[in-house]
Amino acid sequence: MLSFILKVVLISTSGALAPGPLTAATAASGAKHRWKGGFWISVGHTAVELPLVILIAFGVATVLTRQDIAAILSFLGGAMLLFFSYLTAKSAFEVKSLGGNGRSTSPFLTGLGLTAFNPFFIAWWAGIGASLIREALSIWGFAGLAILYTSHVWLDFVWLILLAHVTSLSSFSLRIYKSLLLILALLVALFGVDFIYFSITASHLLF
Repeated sequence: MLSFILKVVLISTSGALAPGPLTAATAASGAKHRWKGGFWISVGHTAVELPLVILIAFGVATVLTRQDIAAILSFLGGAMLLFFSYLTAKSAFEVKSLGGNGRSTSPFLTGLGLTAFNPFFIAWWAGIGASLIREALSIWGFAGLAILYTSHVWLDFVWLILLAHVTSLSSFSLRIYKSLLLILALLVALFGVDFIYFSITASHLLF
């Protein structure tokens, strides 16, 4: 069991720690909500990820990786990223002090939306993750799903909470805080444009 858990942790780093829209959104949320932003984004992420893992265990991986489904998810995800970017940039111009951080989206809804509408996250689970799911089921049955997911999900929480905490440390200066929000808003917008471009052309602008 220990060897399987270690394998899950190592493989999970290819998804959890990879730079992406959820990472950028967590950094922006952390600047506003501190470590709690990362925690609630993780909860929203898990609310989508756990049911997805269960569905893949029941054999829906093929449907989830269809090109038309990926295109729809990518477009919706891109639109959400652009909206999140707009709110983040707006906050940078509205905030007058570090005690009043302006408007922001719910970190929970951010994690929920950016996970549900991210076709690349779904493809990771339908591809790389599916092989781990099959192995867990073959060894322990459905109890293996609990072992697999527990071995994976803690990494998401630790990484996103840590990231949110680190970005919150820059808030000692209002000027640095505003600059950080604008940079993160631009980064999130770039991912949004890339998602929408992928939904239309099935190719990427950024990677």
